[in-house]
Amino acid sequence: MSDPVEPLILDLLDWIGPHPRPYAEVLEAWRTSCPRLPVWEEANTRGFVDHLHEQGQAALVAVSPQGRAHLEARRANSAPQGALAKGADALPVVAEAPAAAHGRR
Repeated sequence: MSDPVEPLILDLLDWIGPHPRPYAEVLEAWRTSCPRLPVWEEANTRGFVDHLHEQGQAALVAVSPQGRAHLEARRANSAPQGALAKGADALPVVAEAPAAAHGRR
């Protein structure tokens, strides 16, 4: 049986992203009252997030080096066969169509 929390932890790490976010924002978005889905707690237990505190500043949360490595390993394992070997981007860049094409002027 697969771990139901694992995909949510990956979502959390993706959501935090490459730059720290305010601790209060992270807890507001990711707290849960479901004891079977302790995403925030499990990410902390696994060492996937860092807590940053500077005196006089709001507390921040960042993806730890261990969390980044875990996220990248999962991305590499879920990439289409050959995509990483060929140097393809994980997410293609899609250009937005001109406003006139959407009926806007």
